Amino acid sequence: MTQRTGRIPAQPGPREAVESVLTDAGGDAGGMSAMGSATGAGANPGQAGVTSGQAGQVGGVVAGQAGAAAQVPGPGPGPVGGSFLAQAAGTADAVIAGAGPVLRLGERPTVKLRDADPDDPPRYAPEWLELREGPDASARAHDLLDPLRIRLANLPGKAGLVIHDLGCGTGSMGRWLAPRIDGAQHWILHDRDPYLLHFAAVASPRSAADGSRVTVETRRGDVGRLTPDALAGASLVTASALLDVLTREEIDTLAAACTGAGCPALLTLSVAGRVELTPAHAMDEEIAEAFNAHQRRDGLLGPDAVTVACEAFSERGATVRLHPSPWRLGPAESELTAQWLRGWVGAAVEERPELKERAEPYLRERLEACAAGELRVVVHHTDLLALSRPTGGAS
Repeated sequence: MTQRTGRIPAQPGPREAVESVLTDAGGDAGGMSAMGSATGAGANPGQAGVTSGQAGQVGGVVAGQAGAAAQVPGPGPGPVGGSFLAQAAGTADAVIAGAGPVLRLGERPTVKLRDADPDDPPRYAPEWLELREGPDASARAHDLLDPLRIRLANLPGKAGLVIHDLGCGTGSMGRWLAPRIDGAQHWILHDRDPYLLHFAAVASPRSAADGSRVTVETRRGDVGRLTPDALAGASLVTASALLDVLTREEIDTLAAACTGAGCPALLTLSVAGRVELTPAHAMDEEIAEAFNAHQRRDGLLGPDAVTVACEAFSERGATVRLHPSPWRLGPAESELTAQWLRGWVGAAVEERPELKERAEPYLRERLEACAAGELRVVVHHTDLLALSRPTGGAS
């Protein structure tokens, strides 16, 4: 069933009429599946957080609640004292297992990309996605924009660009990319969470790099139903902090849909599985390994996702370009760093409970250094641009 709503204005600016289509989750392929991201957020924190977008990421996604902000521990070290789990991974109300609070103990900290109970709450907290939007924007690979602009400039037809943003979260990808490319743009925002879709729609940019108009449409659905037909007429597919919370089959589906439709794909901020903390600590590597194992649960690809995606697109004739897109977190990002730390360590302990006793003082020490402005973190990600062979005669 498709419900047509009133026009949603791009913001800021007047409430202009833009057709918006809300497709119920589980709808037909034409109203393609909505992915939640963290991304931009992505489910990664950097993904270690979530992820659209973000779910996400060093990996994971932030879970939230519709209508009410999730309970998020503050940026300071807090009373970790006798209970690491209560602060970082143990209560039903404030669980961090990947990068931000998760709703229920033991719930996989990634976006729900498959069929779900329509009454399930959203999986991303807007607060987490807001915290990571600035570092996400700084991290994304600007070097991939020129080859993308060249491809978009050579697309047939002059009616403007149609851009599908998968797992749009609160719309950070659109706010970053729309003002960096020329031409009229119509963004189709996909996410399973209507709460985040609302944020994304009302906060979307109103103009492109050359002043052309930007309009927006929202859809809900399931990535597993993504087909070339669902992308008919698409100029570009984007996503942020998404690939690492997909399975191999889902990445194959995504690559097949994009290459079948002949449209390029810009897929940013996928976790690379590497984290650098300064000053270093003897437990850093052990926590990182446990976290990466957590990201590979249930058939998800985690830090292997970019390699699999590169292969999936290349096997279908696309030209693939990769570029590093690390988060670089210092004193100015201490609030985000603290949330990321809780998620990163929380996921590691969930994966390896035997780490708990040593992880408690480790987390406390890291949070204290963060609050004092003495901790710096580099969370490595990779951006991928896949230039599929066009199907409409473009060069």
